[in-house]
Amino acid sequence: MNSTLIRCSDVTLGYENMTVLEHVSFELNKGDYLCVVGENGAGKSTLIKCLAGLKKPMEGKITFSGSVNRRDVGYLPQQTAIQRDFPTSVREVVMSGCLNNSRLIPFYSKADRERAANHMAELGIGELADKSYRELSGGQQQRVLLARALCASNKMLILDEPVTGLDPIVTGEIYSIIKKINHKYGMTIIMVSHDVKTAVKNANKILHLKNTVQFFGSTEEYLNSSTGREFIGGQR
Repeated sequence: MNSTLIRCSDVTLGYENMTVLEHVSFELNKGDYLCVVGENGAGKSTLIKCLAGLKKPMEGKITFSGSVNRRDVGYLPQQTAIQRDFPTSVREVVMSGCLNNSRLIPFYSKADRERAANHMAELGIGELADKSYRELSGGQQQRVLLARALCASNKMLILDEPVTGLDPIVTGEIYSIIKKINHKYGMTIIMVSHDVKTAVKNANKILHLKNTVQFFGSTEEYLNSSTGREFIGGQR
C-alpha cells in the first residue's frame, strides 16, 4: 500500500503581497507521476519552486513524509540562456547533483563518480562525459540535467517544462526517459507541462491550475471532467 510522500495543505503563493496561487491542496504517494497543467500565468512554475524549497508559502503548509525531505528532491528548472552556455564538462555538471547528498563535503567520492557514470550511461550520454556542456544540443543538455537530477535524488524529481524548445522527436525521447525513470525506480515525478495531451498519456495524476486548483485527481478522472475536456479540446 502506497504511503503519502508529500502533502500540500491550503497553500497560497505570491510575490511582494501579490497573490499568484491560492488554496492549493493535494497529496502524492510514492511512485506517483503528477503533471501540473494550466494556461500561462496560472501559477504552475511558482508552485514548483515552492515544492523544490526555493520559495516559501504565504499561507498553508507543505510537508514531506518521514522517508523523504527536500534534500531528497532532484530539481530540473527551466534553463536560462546563461545556463545553456555554461563552460564546464558534462561529467562535472552531472556529478554536481551528488552535492545535494554529500553532507557538505566539498569533493566527490568514488561512489559519487560511479553514480554519475551509471546515470550518464543509462541516459545515453556516457560518450559525452568530457565534452563541454555548452557545445551540446538542447536535447543532449536536457539528458545531462536529468542525469544530474538523478544524482541528486532516487526518490523524487521535480521538472519544470523539461521539453521547452525541443523538436518533436527529442521531446518524445525526453518524455520516454522520464516515464522509464518513474517505472524503473518507482520515483515520484512532478512535472509542469504545456503539452497536456502528452501529459495524460504518461502521468497517473493531473493537477490543473488557474490561480487555484481547477482539478486534482487521476488522469482518467481528468479526461472525463469538464475541465479536462475543455482544456484538451482547446489545444487542438
